[in-house]
Amino acid sequence: MDRIVQDQNAATGRTPLSEGEKNTIIAGVLLSMLLAALDQAIVAPAMPTIGAALGHASYLPWIVTGYLLTATAMAPLYGRISDVYGRRPTMYAAILIFLAGSLISALATNMLVLVVGRAVQGIGGGGLFALTQTVIGDLVPPKERARYAAWISGTWAVASIAGPLLGGIFAEHLHWSLIFWINLPLGALAMLIINNPLKKLPVAARDHSIDGLGATVLVVATSLLLLALNWGGSTYSWSSPQILGLLAASALSWALFAARLLHAAEPLISLEVLSNRIVLAGTLSMFLLQAASIGLSVYLPVYLQAVLGLTAGESGMAMLGLLLGTVAGATTSGKLVPRFVHYKRIALIGIAFGVVCLGLFAHLAGSASLTVVEVLTTLIGFGIGTSFPVATVSVQNAVDHAHLGVATGVLTFLRSLGGALGVAALGTIALSRHLPLAGEGMATGAAQVTEGNAFGVIFLSAAAMLAGSFLILCLMPEKPLRGGAPVEAPMVE
Repeated sequence: MDRIVQDQNAATGRTPLSEGEKNTIIAGVLLSMLLAALDQAIVAPAMPTIGAALGHASYLPWIVTGYLLTATAMAPLYGRISDVYGRRPTMYAAILIFLAGSLISALATNMLVLVVGRAVQGIGGGGLFALTQTVIGDLVPPKERARYAAWISGTWAVASIAGPLLGGIFAEHLHWSLIFWINLPLGALAMLIINNPLKKLPVAARDHSIDGLGATVLVVATSLLLLALNWGGSTYSWSSPQILGLLAASALSWALFAARLLHAAEPLISLEVLSNRIVLAGTLSMFLLQAASIGLSVYLPVYLQAVLGLTAGESGMAMLGLLLGTVAGATTSGKLVPRFVHYKRIALIGIAFGVVCLGLFAHLAGSASLTVVEVLTTLIGFGIGTSFPVATVSVQNAVDHAHLGVATGVLTFLRSLGGALGVAALGTIALSRHLPLAGEGMATGAAQVTEGNAFGVIFLSAAAMLAGSFLILCLMPEKPLRGGAPVEAPMVE
């Protein structure tokens, strides 16, 4: 990868990037990603305050849904756009759109304007997720790239911890609009950091075009599916005409998108990328992995409150084990990948370990103490975390530089979609078991044991998702990683 970038820099007269400039760019794009990740978590604690201030509290879920819809739908588009027009202008466009949405949200005087602002934020935020990994892919050869996945996991962990904390403080002690105002200086700082060094990144494929019709159909198909997943089992029953209609319309839109990919002169997502077995297996494995991970992170606090009797604040602190375990797993995996010839085994061992720990957690759910839960969730997080660097690096290593943005965008898209599907699937199970999703510290004695066993079904379902991810990863071909400086320790078979 370094050789490719050097050749392109020589052809275009660009000065090669120094190590300091590379690190500066990575710091800037991670800050940009932190903005988008923070805004997924910071709003929830402030929603009651926002509802009281703006009225129409029944539309509060759209503050979250609006962001989720646009962020997920736009991720694969940004990958293609950045491959055509370059990383710097695309990254700048994503940041500016995100900041425009933040400004609209901060100045909102009614709920409709706030929902629109959040949707605009998501349009930019979806790009920040995909472009961060793409830019790191430009700068670092695949053999060394895995260790940066720990930085990405750490960014998510910081957002998951700091988001609810800041959202609660701003809403309770200052003003809810600060949730959005804070993005403006952070976004400006990110743009300042990456401005000059990002100019030196080459454009991979300037002579190509964007399939506007295909992009529109993709956004419609994704939005319809996410609406069905968000409304199913809560706003409407899964068998209602509304949900069935959304699912049917989404299926039709996906069929149209598939037809467009086959017949467009230059499809939005290259068939060369989609037909690549490594890309296909890696993205599908990440889809199921994220379904289990996000689903678990949503329903674990409910278990902690309903079964162990923790408060909302205490359950948030108890989530640190899962989050920090994930970061530790990604860090360990990232350091090991360059030293192993068969690097896929790292993720396979980690996922298998996570499946065993989740199965044990499901078995003990009715009787486990908080200490046991903390230990098990930390181990589960560690097992899950080992897979993120392997999947990301494998997918990026499988394509040439001209398709790096597209492949990374597809990976980001399916990762986000998997999270939404995981929450919906586990929510359906929870509702079918009549679990106290709105209760806090309500279970004692026999009721606690009964509800704990019912939550065990949720944890078993998450384990099944992880097992599916394991099986798909087993089928993924293993391609030697390109580039990388020699390491002191010998390579391990």
